[in-house]
Amino acid sequence: MDALYSRLLVTRFAECFGFYRAVLPALTGATLAKGAPEGPYAGWDLDDQTLLALFDRSAMAATLGTGPQSAPQAGPHAQDAAMLVLRVDDVDAALGLCLRHGGTPVTPATDRPEWGPTLRSAHLRDPDGRLVELQSY
Repeated sequence: MDALYSRLLVTRFAECFGFYRAVLPALTGATLAKGAPEGPYAGWDLDDQTLLALFDRSAMAATLGTGPQSAPQAGPHAQDAAMLVLRVDDVDAALGLCLRHGGTPVTPATDRPEWGPTLRSAHLRDPDGRLVELQSY
């Protein structure tokens, strides 16, 4: 049985699939357990437990019987409602990996002693505009 995990509802499934397929194994050790770029579902497991799943937003809307949903607001003035946080060994290297695979930078890798004496973080957006934090401490 899986513990609690995040399922991201995405509008750009193939791009998000490629992003997480490239970065999750390197950053968390999770491996693709199910799914393909054409969707509508994919999941990555760590130690036989789901770590993260993607589901196409329009497929979810159809499942719920609602109309097509627009993408979450992203941009410099939008307020994010959720963020995926990945603890990594090397924030700078992890940020580089994410950017090479379609991530968009938001904040550079920065030491944040106000958050913790050895905490370092960076923020980016996945191909669907979802906020991701990389952190080490």
